[in-house]
Amino acid sequence: MIIRHRNIININLGIIVQIAVAAGQKVMQIYDQDHVDVELKNDLSPLTIADKHSHQTIVSQLQKYYKDIPILSEEGAAIPYHERKSWDMFWLIDPLDGTKEFIKRNGEFTINIALIKDQKPVLGVIYAPVLDTLYAAKQGLGSFKIESSAQCRLDDEKAITEQGTVLPVFNNNDVVRVVASRSHMSPETAAFIGKLKDSHQQVEMISSGSSLKMCLVAEGTCDYYPRFAPTMEWDTAAGHAIVEQAGGDVCMANTKEPLIYNKECLRNPWFIVSR
Repeated sequence: MIIRHRNIININLGIIVQIAVAAGQKVMQIYDQDHVDVELKNDLSPLTIADKHSHQTIVSQLQKYYKDIPILSEEGAAIPYHERKSWDMFWLIDPLDGTKEFIKRNGEFTINIALIKDQKPVLGVIYAPVLDTLYAAKQGLGSFKIESSAQCRLDDEKAITEQGTVLPVFNNNDVVRVVASRSHMSPETAAFIGKLKDSHQQVEMISSGSSLKMCLVAEGTCDYYPRFAPTMEWDTAAGHAIVEQAGGDVCMANTKEPLIYNKECLRNPWFIVSR
């Protein structure tokens, strides 16, 4: 039986922004400590107490405001497909995207919250607590960047549209800029950049961590983010919404079709983000 949930128009983007900022504040309490213990998950990826605290904060708050919408989180992803395949709408969260960046203490990690409807991301919030920068988007509303966001009152959508900068911001056609991962660089990515250099006079490469790469494309700082390395659905969902609502695309590298969500296997295919 298909579970039908409320319409996206009734989802308050301001509430989701507040939840992301609250989770970011929890993460910063741990980030500011002298030492953070690191565990290894089954796939050998790192896990910290910050991941767990952020997960708990987000889940408890989402259940408080939208208890009828199920949640899929990186730190609680063991929900069988036979159960979640009936979800037409659900929250998809990455409580701490860029745990490696968190451990390296370079500040390039984020809290990601997305709303998926019919396998498509229709709302996304990405908060970078060290940078105190937030990106937020909702279908029909647009895509926005808010700096010094912890100091802003963002409890409703009107506040976001009034205080946020509408994306995209930049439109420099003289130089093609490609953003790539600090932690993952593959031969395929290098080949993609090489092809751009063959067809454009000026191509620059920028390195960044976590979902901030997608945000750089959404705001127009970069033109492409090629990803020819493994990612999971929670890594991309919020950024996907932000890019699309800013007029960009997040497409599978082989078919040029948009990424879809809530697949039986939650791993993403290779993809290219473009503006």
